Amino acid sequence: MASPLTTIGFDADDTLWQNEQFFRMTQARFADLLAEYVAPEHLHARLLEAERRNLGHYGFGIKGFMLSMIETAIEVTEKQVPASVIAEILAAGQEMLSHPIHLLPHAEDAVRALSESHRIVLITKGDLLDQERKLAQSGLGEMFDAVEIVSDKRATTYHAIFARHGDGAERAMMIGNSMKSDVLPALEVGAWGVFVPHGLTWELEHASAPEDHPRYAERSDLGAVVDLVREIETQG
Repeated sequence: MASPLTTIGFDADDTLWQNEQFFRMTQARFADLLAEYVAPEHLHARLLEAERRNLGHYGFGIKGFMLSMIETAIEVTEKQVPASVIAEILAAGQEMLSHPIHLLPHAEDAVRALSESHRIVLITKGDLLDQERKLAQSGLGEMFDAVEIVSDKRATTYHAIFARHGDGAERAMMIGNSMKSDVLPALEVGAWGVFVPHGLTWELEHASAPEDHPRYAERSDLGAVVDLVREIETQG
């Protein structure tokens, strides 16, 4: 009998390694820089509005985040933001682009174990150079059969990737910490969608869990996902 599952996709940021915590640290620094102009909670709301508005222009990642911070700083200060503050924002973004990689628990063991039995694909969105840097530093790159750095994660994205690197979405699984980007669109095209929650998740990635979907699963960590894959194989 053919295996029911031949291809496994992994998200990168906050699934394999830490990412959102650096955005939160930079947002706190941003709030300190503009404390004399606006309250932190109002600044956060304005920044989130800018990020949502700018996704179509800048895409996902640190560079778009930097530009949204600069735009927000200009707006909340009514174009009075000092050049020194802009310089600090740019410096903070550059620090993010050089931050060392910290793998999440079980990440290396899970990727290694599943790479021995399945085709595995890294499917991530964000800045091309930054994602390539993080993958290289992670030490996981050679374990992946393919790497896809995409502008967004939609149902059509997964359909194309699992057709290109596997046996189609029906024999594939996507694993990630974003319900909106990793789970729901994968389920839409017939793949398994496995949610591995992270303590910090960007507000724009939140969505309701499809609890009654037969191919939806939630696991606390990547080690438990390996066990799930083995269960699916056994049930055949």
